[in-house]
Amino acid sequence: MRAHREAIAVAVVVAALIVAPLGQGNYIAYLLCSWLMLAIAAMGLNLTLGYAGRISLAQASFIGIGAYATSIVTLAHYPWVLGMAVGVVLCFLVGLLLGFPALRVRGHYLAFVTLAFNSLFFLVARNEDWLTGGTYGLSGMPRPRIGPVSTSGQLAFYYFTLAVALLAALVLRLIVRSPWGRAFKALRENEVRAESLGLDVRRLTLLAFAIGSAYGGLAGAIEAPLVQYIDPGSFDVVQSLSLLLMVVVGGLGEFWGPVLGSAVAVLLPEALRVTAAYYLMLYAIAVILLMTRCPGGLIGLARRIAARPARRRGAAVS
Repeated sequence: MRAHREAIAVAVVVAALIVAPLGQGNYIAYLLCSWLMLAIAAMGLNLTLGYAGRISLAQASFIGIGAYATSIVTLAHYPWVLGMAVGVVLCFLVGLLLGFPALRVRGHYLAFVTLAFNSLFFLVARNEDWLTGGTYGLSGMPRPRIGPVSTSGQLAFYYFTLAVALLAALVLRLIVRSPWGRAFKALRENEVRAESLGLDVRRLTLLAFAIGSAYGGLAGAIEAPLVQYIDPGSFDVVQSLSLLLMVVVGGLGEFWGPVLGSAVAVLLPEALRVTAAYYLMLYAIAVILLMTRCPGGLIGLARRIAARPARRRGAAVS
């Protein structure tokens, strides 16, 4: 019954996303693309942190790796699909390497390791201007072509981004519901118990980092043709902290949490712009209130609201 309700809700949301940009300007389509792109990156971080329990403050660097790889390939007049594949595979391999420190350190020590990697990527991207363009960045990346169909228009690119995001969500859903997903949860809850049950903790930790990083690379492959300009400042530590905030606000370890959290981070500040100079203050206050009143994020808040009628009926019966 619950799965049936969830399927209906997903169908309604997808239908709403299909019609959302119709009749709107290019800016609305751009905002929706930005939300979907960040949702992909946040889904990857949620797998690493929310499901496997391994903190990472380097997700922005993987977006950067994916964006730079896609930009370099497409600026050389190769198709976007090839650039995306290069970026995703590269992020998978680098994430695999980054997972090795996670085998030895935990908690805030691991957070510092991943933070240092993000800083290292930022410095490399800024200083190796022969490859990345340095502080001037790279620009003019073409948008993908799907056969005879061009996505150069903002609306066409939005539907392309929506298709990629839905496919990424489907793949992640299959992973989470597979034995691998249950193993990730066991690793998060109790590593010693998971190992005593015969689970390969080493392999699970490395895979959690690698898959989560690959999702960051996929998001970067979307960002490059979306903004058509990238520079190192777009992938600094602040962006990694923003992605962490999206995951926590939406609901850590909840499948739809990153989607809701990224929507709050992208769309809520825009909705609050009518308050002029106060919109960032109001956004910060809203996030603080949510985190203090409901640490489970938006998903946890929704569950608390849904459970109130049942608790009231139980109190009336007793």
